[in-house]
Amino acid sequence: MDVTRWWFVRHAPVVDAPLGKLSGQADIAADVSDQASFAALAAKLPLGAVWLTSHLQRTHQTAEALFAAGAERVEPLIDPDFAEQAFGAWTSLTWAEIGAMDDALTKAFWETPDITAPPPSPKYTSESAADVCARVASRMESLTLDYAGRDIVCVAHAGSIRAAVALALGLTANQTLALDVKNTSLTRLDHIADGLRVKRGGSWRVVGLNMI
Repeated sequence: MDVTRWWFVRHAPVVDAPLGKLSGQADIAADVSDQASFAALAAKLPLGAVWLTSHLQRTHQTAEALFAAGAERVEPLIDPDFAEQAFGAWTSLTWAEIGAMDDALTKAFWETPDITAPPPSPKYTSESAADVCARVASRMESLTLDYAGRDIVCVAHAGSIRAAVALALGLTANQTLALDVKNTSLTRLDHIADGLRVKRGGSWRVVGLNMI
């Protein structure tokens, strides 16, 4: 029986971001000055793991801070499928600014935020929470098969970690919106499979959310 252990770390807080700002897929730097937090987290991470980050620099900087704090240094694989939700034209706006808009799409978003995507922009694509759940679930299932029985450390984002928990618990995209994933927190998900059973779904276990 193979147990594949996923160790999800949300990136450090972004620099100069006001409360409620949607960083989305904007490539904003992280504040990695909290060395005590990184030391505590690094001590919990396994040896011999496969490491993943998204393509956004805040995950790369967080991984580097963890290596500097004592985590086993490896070369992370960069995987855009674990990026934050793409918020299109709403990227870098605050929820208050979005709430002040009076148009049909914004109203639809407030009514069905799980399946309604923000408006796209020339710079940023756009996707719904359901879209994020679908892309993360697909990639996790593939990587769980590729690295069956291994530890996988994935430095990711609140949206992609919520999507991972949704896969493990069978949650809807709407239900994931109730999950609060803290910066530099650790979320642990295990997949139990027997050989190629992972292709039929296997069995997931949630070990912990926001553990650090």
